[in-house]
Amino acid sequence: MVEKICKRYSLKKSEVVKLAFRYMDKAHINPSEAPESVKSELAKINKRQDDIIRFIRHYEEEQLNPMIRVTNSIALRFEAIGKTLETLILSQLETSQERQTAVLKKLSEQFCNHADVINNQSKQINALYQIHQRDYKKLLQLIQLYSELSACGVMDSKRKENLKTEICNLINT
Repeated sequence: MVEKICKRYSLKKSEVVKLAFRYMDKAHINPSEAPESVKSELAKINKRQDDIIRFIRHYEEEQLNPMIRVTNSIALRFEAIGKTLETLILSQLETSQERQTAVLKKLSEQFCNHADVINNQSKQINALYQIHQRDYKKLLQLIQLYSELSACGVMDSKRKENLKTEICNLINT
């Protein structure tokens, strides 16, 4: 039997013996006590497995399940808080956007009003400039006519009359 194991695992007899004793030591098998029967050994193994399974279930019920419930409850609270914060932030952003839009609208209206005022003043200045230009031309013509009138001699009475009439016409227009 030892030789079969040696061949199967490619080990020396001394190594097989060492490993067998080490196994018996770890498994707490006393070689002086003969095993009662395979059924009783299997029953012991099954009992040991059942004890381990019972311990695992007990630990699961007493320790793990409460931890899982607490973790789930914390996760649900965090989710609710996250949703509440998201809603609050979104509403504040919306309110802020509405305020900014209102301010921008008022600024736009004010700029439009200022632009209208500036355009109207520009038109008025333009009209005044046109009037000033026309009056300036009239003034230059009047100066020229007065200059011609003053240059006329005593003998040019008809020319004087014509110049006076032109001056009166120019002043009245």
